[in-house]
Amino acid sequence: MGNITVIGSSNTDLIMQVDNIPNPGETILANQFSITPGGKGANQAVAAARAGGAVNFIACIGKDIFGDNAIEVLKKENIDTSFIHRNNDTPSGIAMVYVDSNAENSISIAPGSNFELSPKNIDKSFDRIFEKKIILAQLEIPIETVEHTARISRKHGITYILDPAPAELLNDDLLRNIDIITPNETEAEKLTGIAVTDETNARSACDKLHDRGTDTIIITMGSRGAFLSNSAHSLLLPSYKVDPIDTTGAGDIFNGALAKSLSEDSDIIEAIKFANAAAAISVTKFGAQSSAPKESEIRALIG
Repeated sequence: MGNITVIGSSNTDLIMQVDNIPNPGETILANQFSITPGGKGANQAVAAARAGGAVNFIACIGKDIFGDNAIEVLKKENIDTSFIHRNNDTPSGIAMVYVDSNAENSISIAPGSNFELSPKNIDKSFDRIFEKKIILAQLEIPIETVEHTARISRKHGITYILDPAPAELLNDDLLRNIDIITPNETEAEKLTGIAVTDETNARSACDKLHDRGTDTIIITMGSRGAFLSNSAHSLLLPSYKVDPIDTTGAGDIFNGALAKSLSEDSDIIEAIKFANAAAAISVTKFGAQSSAPKESEIRALIG
């Protein structure tokens, strides 16, 4: 029985390592190809579990070999999978990932059964979800499911973290029911119309989100770190210096580690430092779930 519930997507990542991400109409040869478990929800669940958290994961996964493999991986990470719903009619989600020589990536997703996770599925899992301290969700599932869970979380006084990815517009009712939102620069711009290029822009974007009802905003800014804005703080918490080889999943690792730290009643500053360290370690490894560090690695980097 975990203190963290992750509600979200599970995909299989088909990853090609290339010199350059192809342009429209261009055919290139990949240097390497791999198949790994992914999906923002599953990535974050694995990240939280490896960081030392007790996690259960709620998702909708197809009854196919990709789904079987995904659940097997989650169980090996000691994640409670008893409330994963299996779908007979829609295949498991797939992501196509290009990673270039500069460790940047380009991703396209076929969500498949992820978009079958409904508010009814959440209600069936009610007892399991709402005995937790932290609920963590993303936007690779239907928005009505995200909104439904946020409303119930607020009603029951449970901390609700939303990673608003992939980027899309969100209504004010949802924003008022979010305790912590964690956009990256692109997602923050989508939500606010403000291009986030430095601390000044980040502060302006946060102010706009505060005006719409969200108490705590953490804008992840890649190698620069994470900008925190709440009633007590408005500052950039720097990342840790590493040599990156693959940024795939770094945001997911950040969110999973953040949820783990907060589930242990850490101060928000300490939780972000922990998440920054986890994300920094992750970009020194290939893949998403495969790059999630253990708690001992994170503590060692923090020092």
